[in-house]
Amino acid sequence: MDYRHELKYVVTAAELALLENRIKGLVRPDAHAGADGMYHIRSLYFDDYYNSCYKENEIGTDPREKFRIRIYNESAARINLELKRKEHGMTQKLSCRLTEEQCRSLMVGRPLPPDSSYPPVLQKLNLQMRTRLLRPAVIVEYDRVPFVDPLGNTRITMDLNIRSSNYCSRFLEKQVPMRPIMEKGKQILEVKYDEFLPDYIYRNLQLERLRQTAFSKYYLCRRYSFTGIPD
Repeated sequence: MDYRHELKYVVTAAELALLENRIKGLVRPDAHAGADGMYHIRSLYFDDYYNSCYKENEIGTDPREKFRIRIYNESAARINLELKRKEHGMTQKLSCRLTEEQCRSLMVGRPLPPDSSYPPVLQKLNLQMRTRLLRPAVIVEYDRVPFVDPLGNTRITMDLNIRSSNYCSRFLEKQVPMRPIMEKGKQILEVKYDEFLPDYIYRNLQLERLRQTAFSKYYLCRRYSFTGIPD
């Protein structure tokens, strides 16, 4: 996959409601959203003994990478392994499917037996679990309201009720103990696009007035684990 722009903003619930109302007539809901306009995301992130991924996000290391396993709507029917790479302010995401058996091994920190038939992303994670001792670090969960527009391959997501858990071995369970990690009433707006962001989207979102952040949801959840301080 090519590199994309990825902008993140911390917004209040009131700002988000206003923005959603502005763009509803301009962009369409993502086809994967449910009848309520949203879907549920749960991701399991990996880091090493030195918490390198966390620290690299904190100091803005460029380039940097992180692995995660992702499921939707608390279902193991589709399990994705993803590698996100950040470079020169742009983001690339590479992914492959996992079987439930593979996921259950990885989520308890157990590398898979070497196999040359694995997709490149899985090969890389498996190698780094053996050489860098990458291990599951935190679960990140939230409710997403997604919109898309074909111009610029634009994707606008409103991520609500962001929460986290250290019970990594319970990643595939329906109910996992979670804690909220954002300041009360705060949510995250993300805007992703290829070469350009359509002007009518930029104007209606009024991005220049919003508080942009470089910190990922992974960073915020790990930060809360370390300090107990919401962003």
